[in-house]
Amino acid sequence: MNRTNQNTVIKEAINSYLEKGLKDKQDIYTKVVEGLGVPRPTVRRVARDLRNELLEKIEILQTEISKTESAGSDK
Repeated sequence: MNRTNQNTVIKEAINSYLEKGLKDKQDIYTKVVEGLGVPRPTVRRVARDLRNELLEKIEILQTEISKTESAGSDK
């Protein structure tokens, strides 16, 4: 499995556990390591990448909200 595919599979697994209600980061890491047989440092790196991607998306959405609110207050 190449790195891009591996990252995608790990991100999907992390998201799956989050959707199932798991909230403890270490539990999620452990389940992904056990389920996929990948090294824990790899899971931690991919989780960091996933967090950064999500934060970027949140910032974009917050910028859009700010623009909408300021446009609404101009009326």
